[in-house]
Amino acid sequence: MSINFSIRTARIGSCDGVHGIFSAGRGVPGCPWMPGSPTMTTVPPISFAVFAYALTLASFAVPAVAQGDTDFLAARSAFDRGDRVRLDMVAPKLSGHVLQPYAAYWQLKLRLDTATDDEVRAFLVRWPQTPLADRLRADWLKALGKRGQWTSFAAEYAPSAGEDVELACYAIQYRRQADGDAALAAAKVLWFANKATPDACEPLFAALIAKGSISVEDRRLRYRMATEAGSVRLAQAIAVDLPPAERITAGEFAQVEKNPAMALAKGDFRWRQQGGRDLALYALERAARSDAAGVRAAWVRERVRLPVADRLYGNARIAFHAARQLNPGALDWFREADGAVLSEAQRAWRTRAALRAGDWPDVLATIGTMPAIEAQDSAWRFWKARALSATGKVGEANALFAELSSEYGFYGLLAAEALGKRLEPKSAPLPPDVEGTAAFAARSGVARAVKLAQLDMRTESQREWFYAVRGLPDDGLLLAAEYARREGLYDRAINTADRTSARHDFGLRFLMPYREQFAAAAKEQGVDVALLFAIARQESRFATDIVSSAGAVGLMQLMPPTARWVAKQLNRADYRPSQISDIAINTQFGAFYLKYWFDRLDRVPALAAAAYNAGPGRAQAWRGTGALEGAIWVETIPFNETRDYVKKVLANAMLYAHLLDQAYVPLSQRLGTVAARGVGADAPPTAVVN
Repeated sequence: MSINFSIRTARIGSCDGVHGIFSAGRGVPGCPWMPGSPTMTTVPPISFAVFAYALTLASFAVPAVAQGDTDFLAARSAFDRGDRVRLDMVAPKLSGHVLQPYAAYWQLKLRLDTATDDEVRAFLVRWPQTPLADRLRADWLKALGKRGQWTSFAAEYAPSAGEDVELACYAIQYRRQADGDAALAAAKVLWFANKATPDACEPLFAALIAKGSISVEDRRLRYRMATEAGSVRLAQAIAVDLPPAERITAGEFAQVEKNPAMALAKGDFRWRQQGGRDLALYALERAARSDAAGVRAAWVRERVRLPVADRLYGNARIAFHAARQLNPGALDWFREADGAVLSEAQRAWRTRAALRAGDWPDVLATIGTMPAIEAQDSAWRFWKARALSATGKVGEANALFAELSSEYGFYGLLAAEALGKRLEPKSAPLPPDVEGTAAFAARSGVARAVKLAQLDMRTESQREWFYAVRGLPDDGLLLAAEYARREGLYDRAINTADRTSARHDFGLRFLMPYREQFAAAAKEQGVDVALLFAIARQESRFATDIVSSAGAVGLMQLMPPTARWVAKQLNRADYRPSQISDIAINTQFGAFYLKYWFDRLDRVPALAAAAYNAGPGRAQAWRGTGALEGAIWVETIPFNETRDYVKKVLANAMLYAHLLDQAYVPLSQRLGTVAARGVGADAPPTAVVN
């Protein structure tokens, strides 16, 4: 069974606009990277309607720079500096500008403590159903709640499923004015958080504690949750405020924090009191985070002093950390915790430890303990099917594989291959809709999203776009995605096309802009262009000027030290740091870096992708003590972000390969086998940090 995408009509204009599938021997003139292009001299017939559609879109594809853009940027600068005087001088100049609401919002935001109800409501009425209106409403309600102005709060407040914790706590404070302490019940749910909660919640929690509605056990449970999450300050704040027998003093915490492993080895705790036992478990948690194996002997020696429940809890915590550190003994250590209540993260890592150990019955048993919603995750359905197959329950396994094989992604591809099939994603692109597209482009929220993108306000642009497309049916999403593509908002195009539920356009989901540069870089460096596109899609969504919080730049998200190192390897003496975001240089350097580690990591795409995201040293360290099936190696990557990244890159590469008419190579074959630790790559150069 072969993959069957619908053929899309070639787009008018540059090669960036061409997306879709062309059969063998066909291509697109002027696009030498497309199959058959060097010999292709004609394109499929283009109707007058399509031609007219292209010309119509061209009328708004590149809007002129608005007269007031300079004033808008000046207003933003004044807001960022908190300069109310300058902002009030500039804001009137933006009357009628597409981004006028932002100047008005900034003016109110800077004087929210003194703004009147009427001023705020006037803004909400003038610009309703916008991200700015929702932000202002939330900010205003919090300001009212902080001042205890409950009458005004009541007039504007409407419960929302998406409200944040601070606003939720103010809402409970408001309801308490009318309903008394009965309203406090809603606050107890908010207590069980593993990180600090806003000040607005504290009087509610204090009242619940005073009433006994939050018990000592509830307080200890949150203390443990905070400890497990690494929220040290919160954990300590809770523990020092417990009753004497359960209390841990600031001095005791300080002694443990100096050297948790040594503190556990000494065993100098108040073992007869709960507070002392909790401190011992705290020392275990803090030490096992960095070296579970190193603290194991001390834990085994001291755990006999603990009651069974605490001992099982400690066993589960050290096993969890050992599993995340890919310790071969982790599964056995988890078995010592049998009877403990495991968290979602612990169940996941027990499953991964069993996968790593090749213990399929344990994989099946652990997934069987997951709540129904958790077990419905694609990963656990796939590994359950694999475990069923490995334990002789082939019929049940194939039924699960069949369900998964309709999903477009890593596990869907693997499930289809397990059944001896290929995933069959079918595109159903929208026909040209000139009027519909023009109407969408004319929407104020869409116009703001485009203008904000032009002014390099990416976060605000993305927020406006989300509001513009939320709730749209599939056809509306595809129309919006196509418009975003034509505007060069490739991230918006991909993300919007990804949201369809029944009608899909994989040409929009897997865009290939800057195809000439990607093709040239792939050819020059000898790397698979499909994998290169997959990396770029995941790294930047093809935003050329994007800079990550860590400082990675451009399409291939290169760190400046990495770019300098690549330039040296390529003998590019002419390279300057200012060129890092240049499309041709960025793709060339990214392709070199990917190929460099691909060759040194056994030519296994999964290892290369992990190295690209988390660094080659980590990719090497995550190998096992023996050879591992590639899919298991990917599933047991310790970093959540990198694990998700590698899965998406490899699945995306499969779809790009088909879009590029490459020969089908099964995902299971691409994953291959990952050799044992110490086999394969050379040590990474210290200059390359991604």
